[in-house]
Amino acid sequence: MPYIEAKMSIKLDASQKDDLQKKLTGAVSAAFGKPKAYIMANIEDDKALYMAERKLEKGAYIAIRLLGSASKSACQGLTGAICNILQSDYGIPSANVYVTYHPADLWGWNGSMF
Repeated sequence: MPYIEAKMSIKLDASQKDDLQKKLTGAVSAAFGKPKAYIMANIEDDKALYMAERKLEKGAYIAIRLLGSASKSACQGLTGAICNILQSDYGIPSANVYVTYHPADLWGWNGSMF
């Protein structure tokens, strides 16, 4: 925990996926004070994403699941950081990025519950 799920409309090679995972993991770790060792990420590329009924050439949906809750200000800061990463490193405009947060009270790991 946390878990990062990234769906991208652009095609990424293995190196780009690794790089994006590291940047997103670092941003989530900094925003919520969670050790990187406990953060899992899933990067899915080449997805058909639509906004306002038009296909996005460059767009992304990022879902962050975390144990417990987070403040709106922490989420705001993380949303800004994620949009900056996607725009500066992958050319995805911030207006084509959705970021959602999904707090969970129950989270299992390694055969037991946190």
